[in-house]
Amino acid sequence: MNLRTLLDRVDTARREFLRKILLGSGAAMLGRNALAAQDAKVLTRPIPSSGEALPVVGVGTWQAFDIGGSAEQLGSRQAVLEILLRHGGSVIDSSPMYGSAESVVGELLEKMGAHDRAFLATKVWTRGEGFGIDQMQDSLRKLRTDKIELMQIHNLLDWQTHLKTLRKWKEQGTIRYLGITHYQASGYPDMMRIMRHEPLDFIQLNYSILTREAEREILPLAADKGIAVLTNRPYDGGGLFSHVRGADLPGWARDIDCHSWGQFALKYILSHPAVTCVIPGTGSPQHMEDNMGAGLGRLPDPETRRRMVTLIEGL
Repeated sequence: MNLRTLLDRVDTARREFLRKILLGSGAAMLGRNALAAQDAKVLTRPIPSSGEALPVVGVGTWQAFDIGGSAEQLGSRQAVLEILLRHGGSVIDSSPMYGSAESVVGELLEKMGAHDRAFLATKVWTRGEGFGIDQMQDSLRKLRTDKIELMQIHNLLDWQTHLKTLRKWKEQGTIRYLGITHYQASGYPDMMRIMRHEPLDFIQLNYSILTREAEREILPLAADKGIAVLTNRPYDGGGLFSHVRGADLPGWARDIDCHSWGQFALKYILSHPAVTCVIPGTGSPQHMEDNMGAGLGRLPDPETRRRMVTLIEGL
């Protein structure tokens, strides 16, 4: 099975979960919730290095924004960004390795006149100082901006070289924050060594209710060092929806203002005090609306977090 086929199946599975919720006994409650929250603003958390408030739900662009230029495709992605911004969200995460994603984001933000409301995060992913500078300048061009809020070293590739450049760019005002990323727990030891010895504004890592290795050491270290945390792969590449297939959302989920399995997964992540923002990737307006709902209302307390893990592990 190729990656695109897998993603299509994941997308279909999530649509089916949402359809069942809307057709089920909780439809009236969810409908009222959706209407009440239509323009509600998501929670924010401070970026430790500056104190700036950052909305807790953003959007990732891997695969979902790597599209052609058809009006239908661009229209759905514009709707995703409009939903993000309408709910007070701002974080849009991309990378040069995400195909056309940076260009699509730049085009849509320019069309919407919304660059000033977006917190643009992208990455450098190459070797060598000169190649890194060229790549980041290309990202500025594709994103149609002269300033990027967050530049990250993608999967730690040649991080010593690029970190020097990022510090210069931050001093010059071309970027506002700098950070490092990885998408697998195997990268945590290297990330933690860098975190202990280099001043960083952000880290980005994988974290979900199914994949909780980050809770052991790296999230506590980020909190101790005052480093903001973006989390990717909140649904384990769709594994979360496969895991809960056929299971009903528990009634007590309403106690944390949770109305879907997607929100269940995101609220678990956001209830960790070290997490600043979660960035689920989607090109679907319906899924984006559901994702933003995770940043509204109550979040799980420690006891509820344990209850959530017990439920998931028992399925």
